[in-house]
Amino acid sequence: MTQTIFDGIVQRTVQTPRLAAGVLERTGDAADSAVVVFIHGNVSSSLFWQPLMLALPADVRALAVDLRGFGASEALPVDATRGLGDYADDVASVLAELGIDRAHLVAWSMGGGVAMQLMLDRPGLARTVTLQAPVSPFGFGGTVGVDGRRLTGDDAGTGAGGVNPDFVARLSAGDRTGDAPTSPRTVYQTTYVKPPFTSAHDDVWVESMLTTVVGDGNYPGVAVASANWPGFAPGTRGVLNTMAPQYFNTTGIVDLAEKPPILWIHGADDAIVGDASLFDINYLGQLGAIPGWPGAEVAPPQPMISQTRAVFDAYRAAGGTVTELELADCGHSPHLEHPDRFLAALTEQLARR
Repeated sequence: MTQTIFDGIVQRTVQTPRLAAGVLERTGDAADSAVVVFIHGNVSSSLFWQPLMLALPADVRALAVDLRGFGASEALPVDATRGLGDYADDVASVLAELGIDRAHLVAWSMGGGVAMQLMLDRPGLARTVTLQAPVSPFGFGGTVGVDGRRLTGDDAGTGAGGVNPDFVARLSAGDRTGDAPTSPRTVYQTTYVKPPFTSAHDDVWVESMLTTVVGDGNYPGVAVASANWPGFAPGTRGVLNTMAPQYFNTTGIVDLAEKPPILWIHGADDAIVGDASLFDINYLGQLGAIPGWPGAEVAPPQPMISQTRAVFDAYRAAGGTVTELELADCGHSPHLEHPDRFLAALTEQLARR
């Protein structure tokens, strides 16, 4: 049996008015320790953060919260029409229960969207915000240009309909093998990191992925039919629909009166969040992997990195601070693939506020 909780980390359940949340903690050695809160991404859990939590300076209190339907948290359904609001409210409720009113946020992928939503909904909560490979502030898929113009009124091609059903089935079955392109282990090895990267804890990362609750209200959610290519659009429930552009947009961070310093870390070879994402239906259509693609005039790939950079440039122009670190030879998981550089950048970030 794989040991999933590392020595030096404590796992517990925090009961809030919203949910029973799984939380990992590494305590600081000072009464006034700075608090760093880690928020994981999609098809993962707080387990992925443990090496970084342990590597932080001893005077830091590190907490990692499992989002609903992942890790050790309650499997409550997700209202996708609120974007990532359910998750943001859940994290806020955990911090309130623990008596934490100010914290440094470190968030990954979908979790980056949760952190940006927290910036909007809970002004003053974030001392600093570190975003690792975050979802575009305009959502995932279905938009074009650095201004995030939506391609269709129903966001066709985004949300739950785009997931490979065999991957969902293997998640649900707890498949730990690497025997198929759609097994969680293979998906981790080929898209979460840049091949041929491996770590001593790959079995733990697979266990983390397998904590994902599968169902219409959780992962991936429900799709609805669309008259637009490729024939589906996001429904109102479930994880993947939360990032459809009709439900999710965090560009309002530019207008915040108080702007916490942002550190943006991403890999140059990210296969998940990038201007050529293998999880963008329109990009797959352009590659010929999905038949009937109507062309770049109708269904262009989403320029995810360009959109994020444009919003962060506007944030900076409006008085905020943004530091960008793009790592060469790196995929979707800089904290695993380049831990020393990630830690150095994060340590510097924590000193900013």
